[in-house]
Amino acid sequence: MKIDFIDLQAQYQKYKTDIDTQIQQVLDSSVYIGGKVEQLEQKLSVWTGSKHTIACSSGTDALVLALMAIDIQPGDEVITTPFTFIATAEAIALLKARPVFVDIQERTYNIDVSKIEEKITSKTKAVIPVSLFGQMADMDGINSIAKKYNLKVIEDGAQSFGATYMGKQSCTTSDMGTTSFFPAKPLGCYGDGGAIWTNDDELASKIRVLLNHGQTKQYVHSHIGINGRLDALQAGVLIAKLGYYADELNKRQNIADKYNKKLQNVTTPYVPDGYTSVWAQYCIRVKDRDMMMDKCKKNGVPTGVYYPIPLHMQDVFAYLGYKKDDFPVSLAVSKDILALPMSAFLTQEQQDYIIKVVNDD
Repeated sequence: MKIDFIDLQAQYQKYKTDIDTQIQQVLDSSVYIGGKVEQLEQKLSVWTGSKHTIACSSGTDALVLALMAIDIQPGDEVITTPFTFIATAEAIALLKARPVFVDIQERTYNIDVSKIEEKITSKTKAVIPVSLFGQMADMDGINSIAKKYNLKVIEDGAQSFGATYMGKQSCTTSDMGTTSFFPAKPLGCYGDGGAIWTNDDELASKIRVLLNHGQTKQYVHSHIGINGRLDALQAGVLIAKLGYYADELNKRQNIADKYNKKLQNVTTPYVPDGYTSVWAQYCIRVKDRDMMMDKCKKNGVPTGVYYPIPLHMQDVFAYLGYKKDDFPVSLAVSKDILALPMSAFLTQEQQDYIIKVVNDD
């Protein structure tokens, strides 16, 4: 049985007519910059209920632009988690600010809100919680602390677009929210792409200037910016896929429910009451990960590890001076976390086979 970790080809074949039509419209118009991007932004604003959606070139650039918009300077401190993809801390470091790590919760793998306040100093300017594996962090708790200390909050929703927290959409519950449309994301384009959401008119206006070389009108520049535009072809792909996204999220939830019910002798994911997940990854914890991965590989079941080396242990962040044991929960999770195939196009037969392989002694 052939099983893909994420089945992008099955998705394309199902939506082929819509996707091809969108791409052909861009080719026929020859408008490759702009064009459909505005239409996508409007649709994303309707989806989230956010006042402003600014599409951009990647999830990483979305984070960089959000930090630039609040004028993060060299030496400023930004609090985030060490258990995530490097882009979160990388965006902070690119602006010569200092990533300050806070350990994660044992069950949700998101930042431990109870440990944030002790890391705040006079140099702290912002908090970037990561909504990991498809579900949001405790945004009310984070926003409450941020308000107390006059900090900005940027939700890194690269894995959680479409998730909800107390009825509110991911990327809309703080000063700014960002996401990635990398192909493997629950809503992905066919290259790199991202977006930023905010209800703040001033921040939105500044971000639009920053992502286009700091340009306020042609050849007039008010800021040092970047080339952070999303191209129209990717916008077309996303417009086509967005029409099916709610249905896909229901299917992903059904698949997760079945995993949760049927898997044995592993720790399955925990989603607290009041939260929903888009299941960007379905991650279990296992006692002997190497043995489980080997068994899955021998039986044709692909797996992945998110994330084998926490950021505080990466050589590139050695200058921060952290020790291996400074974040014990992140370290422990990194040793036994394992992702199983997850896609709205995973068939019942495929999932039954995966469950059997995982459960077999």
